[in-house]
Amino acid sequence: MDRTRRTFLATAVGAAAATGLATASATGAERRRRIPPSGIGMHLYTMRTPLATDFRGTLERLAEIGYATVGVSGRHGHSAADIRRMLDETRLRAVLEHVGYDTVRGAGLPQALEDIHTLGGKWIVVPSLPGRLHSPAGYREVAREFNRVGLAARESGLKLLYHNHGLDHQVVDGVSLYDILLAETDPELVGFELDLYWAANGGASAPGELFVRHPRRFPALHVKDMAPNGDFADVGSGVLDFPAMFDTARRGGVKQWLVEHDSPADPFASALASYTYLSRLRY
Repeated sequence: MDRTRRTFLATAVGAAAATGLATASATGAERRRRIPPSGIGMHLYTMRTPLATDFRGTLERLAEIGYATVGVSGRHGHSAADIRRMLDETRLRAVLEHVGYDTVRGAGLPQALEDIHTLGGKWIVVPSLPGRLHSPAGYREVAREFNRVGLAARESGLKLLYHNHGLDHQVVDGVSLYDILLAETDPELVGFELDLYWAANGGASAPGELFVRHPRRFPALHVKDMAPNGDFADVGSGVLDFPAMFDTARRGGVKQWLVEHDSPADPFASALASYTYLSRLRY
């Protein structure tokens, strides 16, 4: 495990200890906080293999496990209307869709916004940035684009979010790239879908601290766990301290906890294990 991961885990352990001390003096009711059932969702990238052959059947099985919502990432040949019909049939609700950066900043934005409305979602999410923008100047350019696109999204009744990866948390020329986006985007126009694994992998501040420093900017999370060797893990089976992270989630504005595993050996077994952990979690 590299130094950035060790640094993050040390920070997370410290945050967990602090949280534990605070919790010890809290009332019983405060110690019994839970994720609302309507807030536990699945980011469908996790399920891309079964979705490719049986989209509706995969949604049905997720609903049977107990998931209430999904984040759409790849349509597998289906239109937005097709997916909405299957969601309605299985009593699931789409809360967002991932749409490429070049699409949202270009001529494809109006259709992308219309498709989010068709899906029934409320957030349009940029999942990553082109490598050519990996510099402070590039991220400042992105922040300007996000403010422009965010205004268009708001005018259509939606909100723009950005989903992070590990590289977003790097410090380049003495500046944190992720901090540029947080500082130079308008909170009224741009929010963030925080991927907890990639925040940890990138050596970022503990998510709980981000929630405090930037309140109400994180309406959605990707809840993804880290194995001891740094690989992906089912939620609750790895080393990330989710209770400590979630302790300040309300201040961060979190509404959706979307499970994700980038490479599950068995997507349905992973979905079940992760849902079971989150549905039972008290923090």
